[in-house]
Amino acid sequence: MIVGIFIRRLPVWATLAVIAVIAIADIAFPPPLERAQTVSPLVVDREGQWLHAFATDAGRWRFGADLDVIDPGFVARLIAVEDKRYWRHWGVDPFAVFRAGVTSAKSGRIVSGASTITMQTARLMEPRRRNLQSKLIEMVRALQLERRLSKKEILELYLTLAPYGGNIEGVRAASLIYFDKEPVRLTDAEQALLIALPQAPEARRPDLKPANAKAARARVLEKLVQARAITPVRAGEARDASLPAARTSFPRLAYHAANRLARSSPSGVTRSTLDRLMQSRAEAMVAAYVKRFDDGATASLLIIDNDTRAVRAAVGSSGLTAKGGWIDLTAAVRSPGSTLKPFIYALAFDDGVVGPASVIEDMPRNFGDYAPENFDRTFRGEVRVREALQHSLNVPAVTMLDRIGAARFAAILRAAGVPLRTPHRADATPGLALALGGAGVTAQEIATLYAALAEGGKVRPLVWTVAEETSPAAPYTLFSEVTAKRISAILADAPSLAGRAPAKLSQSATRVAFKTGTSYGFRDAWAAGHGGGYTVVAWVGHADGSPRSGATGRKAAAPLLFEAFDMLERNGERLPDTIEEIDEAPTVMVRLERPRRDAPPEITFPRTGVEVFESGAGRGFAFAARGGAAGYRWYVNGERLAREETSGRAVWRPAGPGFYDVTVVDRKGRMAKSKVRVIASR
Repeated sequence: MIVGIFIRRLPVWATLAVIAVIAIADIAFPPPLERAQTVSPLVVDREGQWLHAFATDAGRWRFGADLDVIDPGFVARLIAVEDKRYWRHWGVDPFAVFRAGVTSAKSGRIVSGASTITMQTARLMEPRRRNLQSKLIEMVRALQLERRLSKKEILELYLTLAPYGGNIEGVRAASLIYFDKEPVRLTDAEQALLIALPQAPEARRPDLKPANAKAARARVLEKLVQARAITPVRAGEARDASLPAARTSFPRLAYHAANRLARSSPSGVTRSTLDRLMQSRAEAMVAAYVKRFDDGATASLLIIDNDTRAVRAAVGSSGLTAKGGWIDLTAAVRSPGSTLKPFIYALAFDDGVVGPASVIEDMPRNFGDYAPENFDRTFRGEVRVREALQHSLNVPAVTMLDRIGAARFAAILRAAGVPLRTPHRADATPGLALALGGAGVTAQEIATLYAALAEGGKVRPLVWTVAEETSPAAPYTLFSEVTAKRISAILADAPSLAGRAPAKLSQSATRVAFKTGTSYGFRDAWAAGHGGGYTVVAWVGHADGSPRSGATGRKAAAPLLFEAFDMLERNGERLPDTIEEIDEAPTVMVRLERPRRDAPPEITFPRTGVEVFESGAGRGFAFAARGGAAGYRWYVNGERLAREETSGRAVWRPAGPGFYDVTVVDRKGRMAKSKVRVIASR
């Protein structure tokens, strides 16, 4: 109005010039909306329930306000107290300015302000010292805001930025922290307190200054009575209501997953695929599980929905207060131990090298300068492939990898989205040690592979957000559906854990196809498997990678895996009790390697040049040979070595360090010799 009168008295050219200057200034100096757009990242579960929120970079709790989900009674009363002509003015209320000027002139001091909600919003976007110059700037900014935004949008800005004490900004954060609920339905007392706080947030904090907060709330209630926005009776009841004595904490579930998702979407709300109830139970289960260890071990756990590859629970550690608890161990690169063996056999099945019933040798064998041993340092001779995988025998697995090619195996997994990290040397190439964990992978990548077993050999990346879940990626075929079923059947029939009945003997237990793994030095204990519509991967170890003596995957990680399956709802299809197999392998697949006929015996352990440590002498070294006529006799330095009565094996326990001559004689009198050195323990 004032501006209009002023412009009408100017010549036309001057009027145009003033309008041009105002327009240029408005364009050149727009109101800064960035602060209101910077809100606390919030990660929710697939149903929209809170999982984890993070403060802004400035350390503020600030969530975007939406009038559609804020108590309309609160909004109406806020306007009645703060700016009763809000819906009619254009950012500056001339009547309020006039009234404030008159009362201030009469009293000689500022009695009441003239700030509208729009002007207060401008001040919240650009905090300044409160003086006349700042007030004029706020008026200009208010006009700019009214020109750019609707009244509803300005109110939402105010309710996003309004201070409520400490590091709390915005009505959503205040309602959640003080009342532990969204501001959808607020009591009269809660509304009055939320209206009173922004005018003096530190002086009126209910958790620190309850008397001040109660007095300020009472003054707001009195104004509401005067404005006929509340009855005196209800105002009296609200005046007597208790105040929140302390701040409540936001939910803090799925820290590691939420932190990663929040970084990828730093402002606003991210709807994850996690299930809040499942996540909560999984975190509690992992925290309780690691208490059985007295060496500070931690654990991680992943639960995947096989149908969509959606991550339903992700526990990165046993707790943020645990040693290394801030590290997301589901994403840490670790040695997988034997957990990749099923996929080596799967490629061999697809290549037609062997089948589940094929016979393969578990005997000491050299692959160039690489001579793998089984975990228990014994060999079982001829075994079927299914047994070799179920018992995680090392030599057969390395033999399979040698057949399909280590470099090819690594390339196929890389194409499937699972890169195997090997030492960064110029001449480094994937070697046969891959079969026994000689490369680095993450728990998330292991979950990707085991979920493929549940879906006919088809690999798809894990899904972390609902948006990704609704637009699934195209699958990569790692191996055939028949092979996936055969590998799953083999793993499902693996020896059960001690004290746990086989699932096939129970009518209620989900049948799980699982594999354990133990890395070199007992640094990583793994268990991975699928069943009942889910894939679960459990890891147990030290966050810093230090060894844990005797902590195998079967002992340390498999119980956690099965606890997770017990926790899950059995709403997926169970693995079939039997899967169609070829009982007898085709002629070319019956035996991977045929023994040479009429060949003299050959010592396979210990071969000439082998060095063993004296520390292993307590349990002895089992001699092994192949070829020749059955019925071997063993000699060490010319003395006959007796066989153990229980196992029938020739087990040697050296008397001390030094060099020893080993001789084997078969039933036809043919012999073979080797020289071995025993090294003293340090």
